[in-house]
Amino acid sequence: MPNLSDLKNRIASVKSTRKITKAMQMVASAKLRRAQDAAQAGRPYAERFNSVMAGLAASVGSSEGGPKLLTGTGSDQTHLLVVMTAERGLCGGFNSNIVKLARMAGKKLLAEGKTVKVLTVGKKGP
Repeated sequence: MPNLSDLKNRIASVKSTRKITKAMQMVASAKLRRAQDAAQAGRPYAERFNSVMAGLAASVGSSEGGPKLLTGTGSDQTHLLVVMTAERGLCGGFNSNIVKLARMAGKKLLAEGKTVKVLTVGKKGP
């Protein structure tokens, strides 16, 4: 049976842990809010970029004299997989899941007889 001083120490320990947990929660919510604000700030750029690319693709269409980057070659034998991973390993299974999905997609394309090229972005990529 614990005595009174043991109970007081335990209560103090729980209160201290609660304070630390609350502080960590506040820091995490502030970081999440900053990340959400950054994502929202990039949205107009992405929308404008999409509209410009759609306009370019529509204006070029399937003309023979257009650049191959916009018109394409008509062949789907070569595929480029762009694998984007995080710079740090502090995001749980995110990096390993991205790599796993990229490997599965590459194997599927290779099984179909396609040529696969891989471009990795990020320090934790394969």
